[in-house]
Amino acid sequence: MTKAPHPPDALPAGPTATGTGPAGTAIDDLQAAAGYIARICFKTGPPRRIGLELEWTVHYRDQPARHLDPDDLTGALGDHAPRTLRPTSPHVALPHGGLITVEPGGQVELSTPPTDSLHTLHLAASADLATLTRRLDLAGLCLGHQGCDPHRPPHQILRNRRYAAMAAAFDRQGQAGADMMCGTAGLQVCLDAGTDRQLALRWSAAHLLGPPLLALFANSPARGGRQTGWASSRMQTWLTLDPVRTAAPADHTHPPEPDPVAGWVRRVLDTPPLFVAEGPAGWRLPGPMSFGEWIVTNTPRPPTYADLDLHLSTLFPPVRPRGYLEIRYLDAQPERDWIVPATVLAALFARDETLRTAIAYAAPATDRWLPAARHGLADPIVATSAAALVELACDRFTDLDLPAETITTVTSALRRRLQLSVPGME
Repeated sequence: MTKAPHPPDALPAGPTATGTGPAGTAIDDLQAAAGYIARICFKTGPPRRIGLELEWTVHYRDQPARHLDPDDLTGALGDHAPRTLRPTSPHVALPHGGLITVEPGGQVELSTPPTDSLHTLHLAASADLATLTRRLDLAGLCLGHQGCDPHRPPHQILRNRRYAAMAAAFDRQGQAGADMMCGTAGLQVCLDAGTDRQLALRWSAAHLLGPPLLALFANSPARGGRQTGWASSRMQTWLTLDPVRTAAPADHTHPPEPDPVAGWVRRVLDTPPLFVAEGPAGWRLPGPMSFGEWIVTNTPRPPTYADLDLHLSTLFPPVRPRGYLEIRYLDAQPERDWIVPATVLAALFARDETLRTAIAYAAPATDRWLPAARHGLADPIVATSAAALVELACDRFTDLDLPAETITTVTSALRRRLQLSVPGME
């Protein structure tokens, strides 16, 4: 990972950054598009860095079911507010480098700079989180504690052109689009893709660990004022919203996929654009064709690299390559508890041999995304894999630079979670 994670409403770097011409240049053919996708999405090298995107719903402390007034959130964030919320904001980073962005329903996201040290990341993110919570508290606001808003139906408070186009596109698929955009909150862990030799292993591991870790950290049993019957209502929303752009790869198997770059390129080109930029008037919904078909037909106009950048930013699978691996399947955790899943992933990814063992433990739960989201650790296959991964991670915490007290706290939290969710499991 060579830079901080992108804010959720930002686009990947355009062709100008890679020396292939201006973003408005038309794409010549499928091979040119494939090469561009590979360069943008997969940057390889020795894995060292970790970054986070921590997201929460925001509520009035004394009236958690009241819809959020954007002016109240703007006032609370001050100069840290993103320009999507206040166009004239200087969008100043928090004291330890964290950048605040805001989702359409007012969810606040704290994106950290990447670092070589999980301990440094823990200290910096904790300090920035403390600054954020103090500012919210002074305005009578507080962060939510779950991966879905358990109190309010979805209510959009940000209405820029991108969000308006996204809402219009997802409205065609029912309620899930509004629920996702305005009522969900996740915890994203960003890890280096690794060297060319490691890429297939790390890519496959990021996916195969998904169902057991999703179940282990499921934290959204309610949405919009009612219990849903799902352990992770957030992932229910994501996985059923628009599977062509949100589901895990259907052909993902164990052992590791031999060429993840080719698989991702194929998926990008086979997926229809969600919407298309059309000058100052805004964005429109495209016709029923994949991005690859658009390149071949050049209808109604040739696609550009800017169109491809936009398309890449509207794919939301459980693991998304953005030059690094953005692991997206974890529910938001209560404030400071983010360190627990982050530590598990950091420990499992610290060594290749640990990852190979983790893949073997996770393999029985391959593709059990929906059972994991619905039942959590009540699914016995997923629970067995999760317990094995917890034990492996705890054994490998010595590969991290965390102090003993943090490791003790994380270990206790993990064992407590297993014991409470699966009675009798050690």
